[in-house]
Amino acid sequence: MTTTLRPAEAERRDADGGRSRRFTVCVNSRPVGSIEIATDQRFGPESGRIVSLGIDERDRGRGRGTVAALAAEEVLRGWGCRQVEVRIPADAEAALRLAGALGYTERSRAMSKPLRAAPPPVLPEGVEARPMREDEYETWHEHDRARYVDDWVRRGVPYEKAVARADADYRTLLRDGPHTADAVLRVLAQDGEAIGWLWVALRSDGSAWVYVVEVAAARRGRGHGRTLMLLAERECWAAGVRTLGLNVFTGNAPAQRLYASLGYRPTTVDLVKPLL
Repeated sequence: MTTTLRPAEAERRDADGGRSRRFTVCVNSRPVGSIEIATDQRFGPESGRIVSLGIDERDRGRGRGTVAALAAEEVLRGWGCRQVEVRIPADAEAALRLAGALGYTERSRAMSKPLRAAPPPVLPEGVEARPMREDEYETWHEHDRARYVDDWVRRGVPYEKAVARADADYRTLLRDGPHTADAVLRVLAQDGEAIGWLWVALRSDGSAWVYVVEVAAARRGRGHGRTLMLLAERECWAAGVRTLGLNVFTGNAPAQRLYASLGYRPTTVDLVKPLL
C-alpha cells in the first residue's frame, strides 16, 4: 500500500512571505488522516513547522505517520526550508518516539505547576525581595533585550529580524515599562546590590508565565534561583493566579533540575531537525 499526501486546500501565503497548507494523508487514495505544515515566522522562511499530524485510530501503528512526516519534510524542502520543528504534548509518548526515530532532537520544553497557598520564601540574611524601581528598569531592560536578541540569533534568526521581534514583544508585554499592570517585576537584593531579577506575566485566563528568572553570575549556586521562583509563586497566588508556566532550554540542566524539584512538570516538547 502507498501512503501519499493530497492537498486539502490551496496554499496560504501572508504579507510577510509565510506559507502554510493542509494535506490529507491517503493510502491508495483512501483518506487516513491529515497533516498541516507552515513556515515558522519566528525564525524566518528557511524554518518550517509541522503544525499538526493526525492518523485515524484504525490506521495507526502501520507507519502512516512516519511516511506522512517524511513527505511533509520534502514539501518544506521544496519551499526552501533548511530545518523543521514540531511541538508535541509531553505525554504523547508515541509521537515523541516517532519524532526521535525521524531524527528530531529536543530544543526546549514548556513546564507548568498548579499553585497552592504556601508560606512566603525564606530569604537568606541580608537579602530582600522588592518591586523593581523605575530607575533600575532601563538598565535591566537594556540587559534583558540584549540577552533576548542573542537567544534568537543563536537559534538562527537574522540579527535585524531578532531585534524587530524583541522590540515588538517588549512593546506588547511591557507596554508601560515597570508600571505595566499585568507584569510582575521584582528584584532580589543583598546589602543594597541587585543580585537577581524576576519577570512574570499575568494572563487573562488566570494563568501566568515566567519570562525571566536570572541570578547575577557571581551569585549563582547559592539558592537564589529557587528563592526567585518561590517569590514568583507567592506573587501569582496573591494575584489570583493558580497555574504558573515557563519554558526551559534542553541544555540548561541546572534550571531543569530546579523546576522539577519545585513540582513543575513538562506540558509540551519542542523538537527540531535539520533538512539536509
